[in-house]
Amino acid sequence: MTVLYIASGACSLAAHSLVHELDLPIRIESVALRTPDSPIHAVNPLGRVPALQLDDGTVLTENSALLPYLADLRPEAGLFAPVGSLERAQIQSWIGYLTSEVHVGGFRPLNRPERYSADEGAHPGIRAQAAEQLHQALAHIERHLNGRQWLVDERYSIADAYLGVFAGWLPRLGERFADLAQIARVGAAFRARPAVRQALATEGLL
Repeated sequence: MTVLYIASGACSLAAHSLVHELDLPIRIESVALRTPDSPIHAVNPLGRVPALQLDDGTVLTENSALLPYLADLRPEAGLFAPVGSLERAQIQSWIGYLTSEVHVGGFRPLNRPERYSADEGAHPGIRAQAAEQLHQALAHIERHLNGRQWLVDERYSIADAYLGVFAGWLPRLGERFADLAQIARVGAAFRARPAVRQALATEGLL
């Protein structure tokens, strides 16, 4: 059986929610991160989630690949868009932006400054700059969402699922990010979906 490897509270929540949203015959396997004995290292040498192990042993990684792949398994659900369409390109554009500017460009240095400097004295400055970059990246999304319900064509898509994960991480960052009302709204709508609630319950986050 195909297996999706996740970690509780990680960015794998987007893919995890799609498994339930699309009613896919995929087993969910929760693993620990950043521990050398975690079974994820035998699946993904980078030790990261999400990782999807197919029936033939092939492993797919990275949300930017997994979210489109999963959505294409049930195209009738309408969470992505047809090949060659402008809408598909727009959804992919937002996924790319969320991956590069929000996740890697903002959250990663904010949460793991040791990856950018071995000098612990430099970590507060790295975190401060990362918070500024993250807010700027999210402000672009906030402006786009003004007057819109979702990121693309007024319907929920895999891009909104990915944004919903990051929206759920913002409250822990304090008042500096409290002005992002549109992103908070999308995050609340994401977490209210039955499939997302099922995924959150599985991860012990409800």
